[in-house]
Amino acid sequence: MSITAYLRYNWRYLLASFALPLVIMMFIYLSIGIYPGSDRSILASDAFAQFSNFHASFRNMLLGKQSLFYTWSGSLGLNYLSLISYYLGGFFTPLVIFFPNQYMPDALYVITLLKIGSAGLCFWLFANHTFQLNRWNQLILSLCYALMSFAIAHSEIIMWLDTFTFLPLIIWGIHRLIEQQKPRLLFYSYLCLFISNFYMGFMVALFSGMYYLALLFTEWPQSKKSILPYTLSALLASGASLIMVLPAILDLRTNGEEFTKITSWKTEATGVFDFFIKNMVGVYDTTKYGSIPFIYVGLFPLTLAVFFFLTRAISKRQKLSFGAIALLLLISFYFQPFNLFWQGMHAPNMFLFRFAYLLSFLVITLAGFGWERLTKHELPTYLFSILLLLLGFTFAYGAVDKTTHAYLTITSFALTIIFLLVYFVCMSGTSLKLLSRKQLSILLLLTIGVEVSLNANAMVHGILEDWNYASRSLYTDPQPSIQSLVDQTKQASDTFYRLENLDPVSSNDSFAYNYAGINMFSSIRNRHSSTYLNDLGFRSRGTNLNIRYNNNTLLMDAFTGIKYNIASSGFDKFGFKKIAQKGAYTLYQNEYALPLGFTIPETRKEPKIIANDNLQNQTNLMNYLSGLDQTYFAFEPIQMIQSNNTTISTVGEQVTYKEITPNVAKELTYEVTIPAHTQAYLSLFPTDFNQLQSSSASITVNGKQRKTQININGQYYDLGYYDQTQTVTFTLSLYGTDQVTFQTPKVITLNTDAYTQAIEEIKTDGVAFKTGNRSAKATVTADEAKTLVTTIPYDKGWSATLDGKKVAVTEFEDGLISLKIPKGEHKIVLRYFPPGLKMGIFFFISCLLLFFFYQRYLQKNH
Repeated sequence: MSITAYLRYNWRYLLASFALPLVIMMFIYLSIGIYPGSDRSILASDAFAQFSNFHASFRNMLLGKQSLFYTWSGSLGLNYLSLISYYLGGFFTPLVIFFPNQYMPDALYVITLLKIGSAGLCFWLFANHTFQLNRWNQLILSLCYALMSFAIAHSEIIMWLDTFTFLPLIIWGIHRLIEQQKPRLLFYSYLCLFISNFYMGFMVALFSGMYYLALLFTEWPQSKKSILPYTLSALLASGASLIMVLPAILDLRTNGEEFTKITSWKTEATGVFDFFIKNMVGVYDTTKYGSIPFIYVGLFPLTLAVFFFLTRAISKRQKLSFGAIALLLLISFYFQPFNLFWQGMHAPNMFLFRFAYLLSFLVITLAGFGWERLTKHELPTYLFSILLLLLGFTFAYGAVDKTTHAYLTITSFALTIIFLLVYFVCMSGTSLKLLSRKQLSILLLLTIGVEVSLNANAMVHGILEDWNYASRSLYTDPQPSIQSLVDQTKQASDTFYRLENLDPVSSNDSFAYNYAGINMFSSIRNRHSSTYLNDLGFRSRGTNLNIRYNNNTLLMDAFTGIKYNIASSGFDKFGFKKIAQKGAYTLYQNEYALPLGFTIPETRKEPKIIANDNLQNQTNLMNYLSGLDQTYFAFEPIQMIQSNNTTISTVGEQVTYKEITPNVAKELTYEVTIPAHTQAYLSLFPTDFNQLQSSSASITVNGKQRKTQININGQYYDLGYYDQTQTVTFTLSLYGTDQVTFQTPKVITLNTDAYTQAIEEIKTDGVAFKTGNRSAKATVTADEAKTLVTTIPYDKGWSATLDGKKVAVTEFEDGLISLKIPKGEHKIVLRYFPPGLKMGIFFFISCLLLFFFYQRYLQKNH
């Protein structure tokens, strides 16, 4: 059948498979106030600004404002192609070009719905070409697939949703290859998935390989001829995808990413009855830590999947082969080594069991195979399957501990039992000839539509309670003011500088507003540079998913070249002068910002990092750069003069503050005498970060207040600059948890006279760079052999030329770029090209050509 004829014959079902899940989700979102023009974002609070900003940066790239290969925006600088490969590789992402950056939440609303609809459409195509079912029944399966729990519960992780579009196409491609010796669909589906998201592509590659082996085992005489075509198609698709995958893998390997060590055999929080619990209608526990897998894909498909294993109409080989895959997936939920293996041997940061959708897909696929064999003769076996599930759900609900499974409600259990009984009655009606096949299909579509809609609604409300769908205006309202001030800094500066917003929308603001900054939250990051910055006081703990600018000292403002600050609340930093205001935001310029590079005599000894002493590390670094030997910081005695709603207990150097009245701030008022010519900071260092949860601290001093999250932002809370000796009273307010423990709070003062002397000395050997999208150029004059140290993160993608000749790029403190500079005047050019991209381009072109010729060969010989 030609494509035109196929579309003419099936257009209604194609449209319905795409539109039904999309419209259902629109109504569900509408029920909680998410719709175009509303003040609620489609993404949850921790995700919406992060992903909105990444997508805004992609729009900047399409407009030529951002390089495809490198970005100066986050964490001093980053491999942007690698970031795209995880966050922005989806084929719907380019649609952001039609939305201004201010309205990126609306773009994500449209893209999310399109991805959900596309999943339904692609599954219908798979079902239409795979299962001998009428088109109404195929539509039922596609609706269940598009609205499965995993997809909706993780809908805020927008880059994963492309997977649900390509997965059914890949499995359809395997069937098409076996049955017709046509590999094109399989090749291009693999390629598109791997390019869109290598992480989820890895899981699908494993699953689809197992699926192919299952078909091979089941249908050996028919399938054996497909071994070579399958192997070549999979390998060539993998090779072609290296244009995106290879640079990402090399970036992760060279920038400090490590495999998770296996410390236990069993996964946390999983239990015996999880399969039944998470297949009930509307069961949402959490997508944070301590969750169990999201595997619901509809009760009706589940009954058919059980029937698949009970009916004699299915061969034992088929049951064994697909049962083995299902068993492996179930085992992987419980045993940590298998669990980690599916996820690339890397423990997820929340959103656990990220491969659970594969079991959902397998269940619904087996449902299709089972439904094909559901004849009048086999109907009693099918009805027995329903009875088995009724018993299983009832027993599980009765046996599970409700104190540890509070999310399992009587409503979910009752709905599950009611829908199973409805399906029992409906299917029984066919044997009594009360319903025709078409009538049954329509009735089932309506009933199942209600069921999966109720479940999807529960998933959305679960996200609402778990994370909260953030206010869209939090993103859109500040955008014009911040962007205006950022644009003003670009007009005023002709050399490289950095800027940070003290009151950002998210930690990824620099991506959306296209400025060079430090803040970033990303799974793609340079862990070496982030670790070094953490040693210098920019908080980036653990696996360095976060790097934060806030709550550090003036020394680090100068070192990292922070020429501008934007703030909407209290601000009093030495050397920062107000130069502009727009709306609620004010722009300040730092007269002591240093350039991107500094030259240091080779004879000067490089400072060593001291663990857990960032003030000493800052001191050593500034003395190394300046050639001075100064003391910058001092500790001043403080006295608590008042406390409200707080019980205080001290053990050695640890102080615990516990609230008296629940959910009321713990307030502590201190008095301190601050010497003249100093910038003062309150040092708050938590002794147990796991205790903090969402704890925040607010400092009120001289009528100005600033609030930050304790476990994410830095250690030094600004108390202001004092030109004259002054006794200062300030209040620390602690929120979010009933108690927090710190090392004994101290007031630290920075001597601004010593600070300015060091900065002026460093400026004499400073090197101002002009930067392009992926380059940095400068002229250096050295009166002796020197080392050029920059604040560009070291990455193997950087190359350097000195007066046109290639020179080695070395590492400073395992995190930043440095170069050896001989005596004299020299022109330096640094250029970035992602490692592995040239080889990836070669493989992309070569594998596409090889597949083209292989396909021509197959056409000529069949």
